[in-house]
Amino acid sequence: MRLAVLASGGGTILDAMLESGIPVALVVLDRSCGAASVAQRHDVPCELLARTSYGADFDRRGYTVELTELLVRHDIDLVAMAGFGTILDQPIYDEYDGRVVNTHPALLPSFPGWHAVRDALAHGVKVTGCTVHVATREVDAGPILAQRAVDVLATDTEDSLHERIKVVERKLYVATLADILERGYVLAPASSAGTPRSDDRPRSEEISA
Repeated sequence: MRLAVLASGGGTILDAMLESGIPVALVVLDRSCGAASVAQRHDVPCELLARTSYGADFDRRGYTVELTELLVRHDIDLVAMAGFGTILDQPIYDEYDGRVVNTHPALLPSFPGWHAVRDALAHGVKVTGCTVHVATREVDAGPILAQRAVDVLATDTEDSLHERIKVVERKLYVATLADILERGYVLAPASSAGTPRSDDRPRSEEISA
């Protein structure tokens, strides 16, 4: 499977993938950012598709169509979001149905959205964590592939908790992607009866601190 990574930030998740040996065929950025340097250092092709080129009101559908066409031209089979800051429209999920994956800094379905760490602290939970899931047009709502828990400390701030989640998140994402690439699919294929075979169900990491 040819993997593309979509990134917007410093590239720490991308770097973790590449350092672990995950084969990345293409990196796509929605803005100039540090991930470009990570791709260059690892000799991975990198394309900038700047969202600022799609109007003041942001033509989300037009951007998504262009991104999807770019991925298709590069014969991409699997798409991994790595801190990608642009919500995409339906065309990419039509073309790559069940083959777009993402991470989230909470144990979904709890605390979806942009402020997951802040929301977890505000609710006073003792355990939060991270989730690797299939991305869909509805944000943070796709099938869960793997989760790992992180204890919330009495002294935690939003920043300190988020940093500890990121450490766990990078390891879990890399392991989940390696598993997907090894078996050759994201979600288990259905049996002839239309239900997943017990031995083919997507494996989730056991929730542990």
